[in-house]
Amino acid sequence: MKRTIMISAAVLGLAVAGVLSAGAFLPSTALSASAQAVTTQQRQIFAIENMTCALCPVTVKKAMESVPGVKSVAVDFDAKTATVTFDPSTATIAAIAQASTNAGYTAHAKKG
Repeated sequence: MKRTIMISAAVLGLAVAGVLSAGAFLPSTALSASAQAVTTQQRQIFAIENMTCALCPVTVKKAMESVPGVKSVAVDFDAKTATVTFDPSTATIAAIAQASTNAGYTAHAKKG
């Protein structure tokens, strides 16, 4: 019984080691593409008008998240802002602002 467990553990260890080391054989272009994907994200803060209740930030967030290329949206009700992380090759600042505006909450990109 102990021998079967030891053999199973050894086989499992070799399998895990093989999977982990497989990344070493990936072409450099695959690694570059994943590194590039991380750097192509952009962050923009938007000033949001007309937010008056606790449900308003939920509506703004859903509207902005519906824009293709938007990765995340964090709405600050007290500051009346939304911080959006997005892929600029897919989404534009104008499209994100328009989505919020269409939902009834006018949005403007903040400078700086």
